[in-house]
Parts: sequence; structure tokens; C-alpha cells
Amino acid sequence: MMLLQALADSTLAAPVATEGLSIIDLLAKGGWVMLPLGLLFLATLFLIIERFLGIGANGKIDPGVIDNVKDFIQQGNLKSAESLCRNQRNASGRILERAIGRIGYPIKDIETTIENASQIEIQRMEGNLPYLGVIAGIAPMLGFVGTISGIIRIFYDISISNDFNISTIAGGMYEKMITSGSGLIIGLIAYAGYHLLNMKIDRFALRLQMAASDFIDVLQKPVAAKN
Repeated sequence: MMLLQALADSTLAAPVATEGLSIIDLLAKGGWVMLPLGLLFLATLFLIIERFLGIGANGKIDPGVIDNVKDFIQQGNLKSAESLCRNQRNASGRILERAIGRIGYPIKDIETTIENASQIEIQRMEGNLPYLGVIAGIAPMLGFVGTISGIIRIFYDISISNDFNISTIAGGMYEKMITSGSGLIIGLIAYAGYHLLNMKIDRFALRLQMAASDFIDVLQKPVAAKN
């Protein structure tokens, strides 16, 4: 009987399992700093998606189109070459269209036109990309502000309660760790997105340079008179 009583008492005394915190509840414990961090996170996702789609749309260089343009130029059919480039509605098409419009001028002038047009198109591709670099630097610093805020909260709670225990410092520790971790994660996402998108632009610039070189080579061959 004594053994059964002891088992019953231990069962009653066993702690009831508590449910874990949800992600939203956990983030809410980060305090006011989580609001600007959340806005930075949304801005980071928007900028990465917007620039990825923009670079993908404008950075296409169709080898078949380039070959057709070169064929039209060799045939002296410049109007068809300009029309084909205009219909592409991308960076390479606009650059080649401007270059074709300069045919008849010295090669050096055409090369300068291609170079200037390429710089404009690359800057257009970069668009709001520098903001990602800004966010990559601001987000961790803002998380550090949350860390300072959490420490201040810990000391304030201790001064009010005049008691130093886990329950007193838990709220400030939540704020400290959550904000610093969130800031670092957002900063890493922005940093990675910034450099990956820049790599995408660099690859486009390299392909564009190769296409421009082929274009200049075609112009140095005998062509028919401009229509």
C-alpha cells in the first residue's frame, strides 16, 4: 500500500508538459526593435525578387538573334537589323540598336557608343540593388540596439523587483537574443542577395562584351551601303 501511495503521489507531482512557443510568439518577445527589423526583412525580400526578375528579363542575350543581326548587317539590311533589335525589348537589343544607328561612322565612335550604352544598361540593371548593401549593414546594427535594449530591461526589472533570478531576467534575455539573431539573419540574407545579384550582372556584362566584340568584327568586313 505504501508503494502504491508513493507512486500516486509522484504521478500527481509530475509537471504538466507545456507547449512550446510559436515562431510569432517568440519573435514578439523581441520587443519594439522587431518592428523595424520586420520592415527591413520585407524590403530585403522585395528587392531580391524584384532585381532577380528585372535582371533576368533585361539580361537575356539570344545567340540566334545576334547571328541574325550580323547577317542583316553583312547584307546591308540595316533597317531589318534595327527592327529586330528593337523588338527584343532587353538591354542587349537596345545597345545593338544604338550601335547599328551609328554604322557609317568611324569604328571608334561605334565602340564608344556601345560602351556608353552598356554602362547605362548595367546601371539600370543595378537599380535599387545598393539598398541591399545598406540593409546588410543596418540590420545587424539594429539587432545590436535590441541587445542593448534587452540589457537595459534586465537591469530595470532587477531594480524594480529587487530580486535577481531567472524569471526577472528572462524577458530581457529574450529581447537581447531574438533581436541580435534576427538582425544577423536579415543582414546575411541581404548580403548574400546583393553579391549574388551582382555576380549575375557581371556575367551579363561579360556576355555583352563578347557579343559587342563579334559585332565590331562584322562591321570591319565589307558591307553593302546603308538603306
